[in-house]
Amino acid sequence: MSLNKVMLIGNVGVDPEYRTTATGTAVVSLTLATNEKWTDKQGAKQEKTEWHRVAMFNKLAELANQYVKKGSKIYIEGKITTSTYEKNGEKRYSTEIIANSMQFLDSKPKDSEPRQKAQSNSQFGDDFNDDIPF
Repeated sequence: MSLNKVMLIGNVGVDPEYRTTATGTAVVSLTLATNEKWTDKQGAKQEKTEWHRVAMFNKLAELANQYVKKGSKIYIEGKITTSTYEKNGEKRYSTEIIANSMQFLDSKPKDSEPRQKAQSNSQFGDDFNDDIPF
């Protein structure tokens, strides 16, 4: 048995990049920053930011394109993938998260329409869990 599952909460680094494939599949690429804070042995506060490349497809990509922007706080679940490619004769690796669900964590804007919540909850996928305690 094996498991490849990633859960991240973070802030989007730049506006999502939306495109469609030659076959018409919607794709969004974005970067997500997660922060870790701790106090070192000397009592000094430390912080580290990790940047994650995230890809979304189909309806999830369309939702992200419509509602996610730079600075948005989101929760995503997905799987980690690594691909290889060659650049200047050198083998390189690229790691990204393929998201299969997303939850918006920003407080709801005062001028947002009611359809936003219903639409976002209905299109996350079968494993969307609206009972996440954070």
